[in-house]
Amino acid sequence: MKKTVLTFGIISGLIASSTMVLTAPFQEQIGFDKGMVIGYASMLAAFLLVYFGIRSYRDNVAGGSIGFGRAFSLGMLIVLVSAIMYTATWEVIYFGFKSDFMIKYQEHQMATARAKGATQAELEIKAAENKRNAEMYNNPVINAAITILEPLPPGLIVALISAAALSRRRKNGGQVTVPA
Repeated sequence: MKKTVLTFGIISGLIASSTMVLTAPFQEQIGFDKGMVIGYASMLAAFLLVYFGIRSYRDNVAGGSIGFGRAFSLGMLIVLVSAIMYTATWEVIYFGFKSDFMIKYQEHQMATARAKGATQAELEIKAAENKRNAEMYNNPVINAAITILEPLPPGLIVALISAAALSRRRKNGGQVTVPA
């Protein structure tokens, strides 16, 4: 199981991380909203490896049979390896190359609030909130904790769907049954 988790987790992490590395220099041209769409789309593409990892384990290691619990735990471990790589990549980009990210993100949030018609009082509250968030985000531990939470929800969904689609139990006589 360890080999499957590492193999598929690392490949998944490379996909998510390489997309981040390739798009980070073009952040201003892409924009924050489109960047978020690209980021989550690349995560979903990377998490296709969860399905293939579970299927590979079921077919090549587990003799064609795997229960939902084992399939789900295998999928979540692949997601975790990928998420750790994604987080490590962001930490290097943020603290090594993109020190102005938070300033630009705050400017984007303030412009969005203004465009939605926020009052001066609401803008002041938003500015104070942005300042607190920036201070927290500049702490590498908090930054990493926030960043690792980004890929986990889509990864959880993909792991659940993959485990449900791929789980099989053997019954008497060695026949494989697929749950309904």
